[in-house]
Amino acid sequence: MSLEFSEFVDGLPNFCGSEADVEAAVGATKAKPVFRPENWIEFERLRSGFAFALHMHQPLIPAGGEDLRTAAIISNLKYMMDHPREGDNHNARVFHQCYKRMGEFIPQLIDEGKEPRVMLEYSGTLIHGLAHIGLKDVFDNLKRVTRDARYRRAVEWLGCPWGHAVAPSTPAQDFRLHVKAWQHHFAAIFGLEALQRVRGFSPSEMALPNHPDTAYEFVKTLKDCGFDWVLVQEHSVERPDNGHGPERKHLPHRLVCRNSQGEAASIVAVIKTQGSDTKLVGQMQPYYEAKGLSRWDLAGKQVPPLVTQIADGENGGVMMNEFPPKFFDVMRQCSGSETPVLNVSEYLEHLAANGVSEGDFPPLQPLFQKRIWDRFQPGGGPERLAEVIEQLKKEDNRFHMEGGSWTNNISWVRGYEKLLDPMEKASSHFHEKVLKAGIPTHEYRYRNALFHLLCLQTSCYRYWGTGKWTDYGREICRRLEAILTHDF
Repeated sequence: MSLEFSEFVDGLPNFCGSEADVEAAVGATKAKPVFRPENWIEFERLRSGFAFALHMHQPLIPAGGEDLRTAAIISNLKYMMDHPREGDNHNARVFHQCYKRMGEFIPQLIDEGKEPRVMLEYSGTLIHGLAHIGLKDVFDNLKRVTRDARYRRAVEWLGCPWGHAVAPSTPAQDFRLHVKAWQHHFAAIFGLEALQRVRGFSPSEMALPNHPDTAYEFVKTLKDCGFDWVLVQEHSVERPDNGHGPERKHLPHRLVCRNSQGEAASIVAVIKTQGSDTKLVGQMQPYYEAKGLSRWDLAGKQVPPLVTQIADGENGGVMMNEFPPKFFDVMRQCSGSETPVLNVSEYLEHLAANGVSEGDFPPLQPLFQKRIWDRFQPGGGPERLAEVIEQLKKEDNRFHMEGGSWTNNISWVRGYEKLLDPMEKASSHFHEKVLKAGIPTHEYRYRNALFHLLCLQTSCYRYWGTGKWTDYGREICRRLEAILTHDF
């Protein structure tokens, strides 16, 4: 696919308007291996393997000026650069280095004859912010390891929601817009051929819906958009037979989600185990854990288990300072060994080549759903499902339908009503005035409204609780309502 998009359209990110081209590109290579043919791993001799992903994100905030109501929407990274004496903003330059450094590390190691791997997940708001600031060096480095056939085999990009939205509490139709916008924007930056190699999905905050209807729409969106697998947090899923957590966490599973109408959707799930993420990845703990494992039986075949982790790629002293030397040390140690680093799609492609397919993976479902299915027959409809959920909440105050994420002690819903209520109204207004009205996706008014909707739904406006971050969210919501009221 040689068609290229511009990176910006009317000063906004190019994340809509060419949906047919993006969908055609994604569908063109469906089910074809993209990593295994380019790599030289002797899969049959491996005892075990490990994989890790680096999550990168900066929100877009209305902070490009003194007056909140008129301030330009800029990257939080730019705000940090412009205000270095506030808090830990002095880390902005280090963040900048972190966003581009894998584009230096990977070529260096491959040129040494080593076999490094890394999975990268960059939010759409970060990508747009980096481009808007003009940090060309970041994109030069990333394009090199994404497009160059010598290096791209070592780098797997993961899809994610464009605006870093949490799936359990984002309207399903909006979440689909986030996923499609990220794919479109990624193609605009890196090209359609690079997009064809994006097979896995990393949910923001590792947030997995557990309400049956929301979880079903989540999985259906990923499958409809061409994704083959999704990363899930260990404690956000359960086994359908007993409600317990997964037993063999280092093998792929099937995430099976059923809705109140009796429909089912499934996708391969790769489990991220619990732990202090940045310390685990920063110290390359997955490698040392994998070294203690041997081949396991799966579908009558002996296969190497894969220890998988993800962490912020820039936050904290461990990732900023300790990760680079440890990464080089481990990549040099594991290359050519019986416990190498593998990217997940590469691993899944090797399993498929050895006759192990998705149908052989044990099933999982989102947490707390066994309690629902013990009382509710799929197909009973949303009203009966709502009754069952309310009964279960009354019986056990630990039962909830807020979904699971990387943390057990943060709710993405409770306490945020002052922000969530206007967000939900703005979302409804967007769908009435934009989608139902059939506004073409290539028009500025569509792109401008979508930009504000997706920025509004970033998790940061809730993660940081109250104060200026909530104010930022409410201000973007106000602007979206004004756009929908006056520009249509």
